[in-house]
Amino acid sequence: MKFLEGLDDDIKISLVVQLRNLWTHNSVAIEGNTLTLGETAFVIKEGLTIKGKPLKDHEEVVGHSTAIDLIFGLVNKKDPISANDLFSLHTAVQTQRVVDIYRPVGNWKKEPNRAEVVIGDDQKIIEYSPPHQIQELMSLWLSFLNEHMNSTITKKDAIEAYAKLHLAFVHIHPFYDGNGRMARLLSNLPVIKAGFPPIVILKTDRYEYIQALANYQIGVGQIVKNKSILRENDQLRSFITFCGESWAPSMELVEKAFIDQKKRGRDQAST
Repeated sequence: MKFLEGLDDDIKISLVVQLRNLWTHNSVAIEGNTLTLGETAFVIKEGLTIKGKPLKDHEEVVGHSTAIDLIFGLVNKKDPISANDLFSLHTAVQTQRVVDIYRPVGNWKKEPNRAEVVIGDDQKIIEYSPPHQIQELMSLWLSFLNEHMNSTITKKDAIEAYAKLHLAFVHIHPFYDGNGRMARLLSNLPVIKAGFPPIVILKTDRYEYIQALANYQIGVGQIVKNKSILRENDQLRSFITFCGESWAPSMELVEKAFIDQKKRGRDQAST
């Protein structure tokens, strides 16, 4: 990964650990996980549980951490990212596996799904894409992803790619559950491939994040066959700005790692 170039091995390892902790903690916390950042780091490193915290929360952390490993592997994959790659990632993310043929893990959803949202004082319903059209719509989404994976992109391009892939994935909602975590993982593929650290949506921005997604989805309407999976509008531009601002915590960790590297070089030169 290019953002690690120029760092000593131990500093590289520390940076990857910090990014993994930040990414995992915030992504699962957005979905209601109660573990703190410190507890998340402890569970990932030690493989032990925190007294008084639900087993589910521990499993989600371990699952997301495993999924990050899969993402790093997909960054270097020579062949195009496929539906099977998404199924493997979904299996890692969905740690609570109730055997139900209508709620599959590691496969597209079998039943319709929707979400209730409140925009201002209005209660609205978001209807996600119908199950029988998911395979075709996700083929378009995967083509969109692989196009970005095979292009040389700038920092500005990387933010736009993340935001557009994120919005399209969440709006299609191809899985019964886990779509938010999957979107926040998969949309970072072209970002990391381009040499940048992952964009991490902070749990403290959860309300703004959910409102941004809802505003876009309400404005666009249900994505169905023969309809573009992404529409350029003001809500999309706002979400791109939001994603760019969300990049700051990851960038700060990278900057600190290079400060440590530079300090080490000065210390070695003075001895």
